Amino acid sequence: MSEDRRVRWTVRVGAALLRLVASTWRMRAHGIDALHAARANDRRVIFTLWHGELLPLLWQHRGENVAIVISEHRDGEIVARIAESLGYSTVRGSTSKGGSRALIGLMREIDAGRDGAITPDGPRGPAHVFAPGVAVAAQRTGALIVPIRAAASRSWRLKSWDRFLIPKPFARVDVHYGELVAVHAGSPREAAEQASRLQALLESVPGS
Repeated sequence: MSEDRRVRWTVRVGAALLRLVASTWRMRAHGIDALHAARANDRRVIFTLWHGELLPLLWQHRGENVAIVISEHRDGEIVARIAESLGYSTVRGSTSKGGSRALIGLMREIDAGRDGAITPDGPRGPAHVFAPGVAVAAQRTGALIVPIRAAASRSWRLKSWDRFLIPKPFARVDVHYGELVAVHAGSPREAAEQASRLQALLESVPGS
């Protein structure tokens, strides 16, 4: 089997399994009112989440006109195609550097009217270390950062660098939203210097 056929087969099976299992999850949103208010005021947002909690959060915001940054390596290709099957637009690459192609692509998506989503410790870690790309994107687009985390009552954990979270069938999945914040800075460099503040904000949100 060719590599491309193997990826297509994996995506087809993976997407079907995700829909089957996720349809049984009992999703509960906490602190979501500020997000609803921002969207009601036509304010763009950037969801900021840890890579290990990506799966249930992809399900939570499926079909909401969100563009998400996904890495370009082979595993990223599978995740990207599954995300697209859930209604996401995808931007390929890493936002760890402020001038990266992926960061520019995400800002274009936001300027076109979509919300954004970034895993600031992705694509390969270290886990829960906040790369500055999201701060730069928020500063340059005016989008609000939405810290978001997930926890499951029962789950599997992959033996990966991010201990990837997979809620089990019929698990209760709690999605917590932190304070929405703007990045006010005179330059992308000054925005990037706020990464430690934003990391602390994300870490303060309850998660797995």
